[in-house]
Amino acid sequence: MSHWTFDDMPDQSGRRAVVTGANTGIGFETARALVRKGAHVTLACRNSEKGRRAIDRIRAEVTGASAFLEQLDLSDLDQVEAFASKYAAENDRLDLLILNAGVMVPPASKTAQGFELQFGVNHLGHFALTGALLPLLQQTESSRVVVVSSTAAVQAAIHFDDLQFETRGYAPWPAYGQSKLANQLFARELQRRLRAVGSSVLVTAAHPGWTVTDLQRTSSFARCLSPVFGMKPPQGALPTLRAATDPEATGGEYFGPNGFFQMRGYPVRVEMVKRAKDDVTAKRLWAISEELTGTYYGLPPVRPSGLA
Repeated sequence: MSHWTFDDMPDQSGRRAVVTGANTGIGFETARALVRKGAHVTLACRNSEKGRRAIDRIRAEVTGASAFLEQLDLSDLDQVEAFASKYAAENDRLDLLILNAGVMVPPASKTAQGFELQFGVNHLGHFALTGALLPLLQQTESSRVVVVSSTAAVQAAIHFDDLQFETRGYAPWPAYGQSKLANQLFARELQRRLRAVGSSVLVTAAHPGWTVTDLQRTSSFARCLSPVFGMKPPQGALPTLRAATDPEATGGEYFGPNGFFQMRGYPVRVEMVKRAKDDVTAKRLWAISEELTGTYYGLPPVRPSGLA
């Protein structure tokens, strides 16, 4: 299927979804599309004002829209824990957890717990959120976790000796790439561990190619080239939506645009970067992520097989 679109999404009635960073860009388009297909969607947003505007837009467009706003700042692990506890107390199921929120090449910044902002938000915040919501996902039949990564992972590496860019000095693009590689490593390792214990939770991943969103506001380079290479958010959200709803998707699959260098086009299955397939690195990153976040999944490690 080379031209998968919104029309190919199956009905989502009765399903409950959480989309992080859903107030703008592909997160908003993902949430809106799921609502249009009948899902009950929680927009988990850092900026409440922008989140309310997003909810208003969806409700104005979709009659009887089941869309709700919750505060979630992934740069603060205390907020992550509070959000997950509140959601689990108010819901008896979670069908879709879409890890979309992110920051890209900001000035040097730290999270509330002192982590480099991009690694802290893009990876550690979502790692902690998923772990906190995993019991709810596991008790929901056919539930799915979708991890949104980026082509920036291609040239990236995980620097275990300096994850927070304290020794080398902060470098925005390498830090962003590291966080996006961590996303892919996390998606594969989570699926491996869930499969090993017989869990039915499916983990997929996606990247939006070159999509023009507010995420690029801090990069003059990206803003300059976006009019030439970029897609609009409704198109850029399609890989995420396919990863979330395609009934034929299998655990560990990765979706991205089918065009030139995966920058634009329609969503198809694509390969994760080679370093994302290193199970030894994934296992090490998992252990460090549990230690840094204080979130322990209770999923035993799977024997690494090296590069797959």
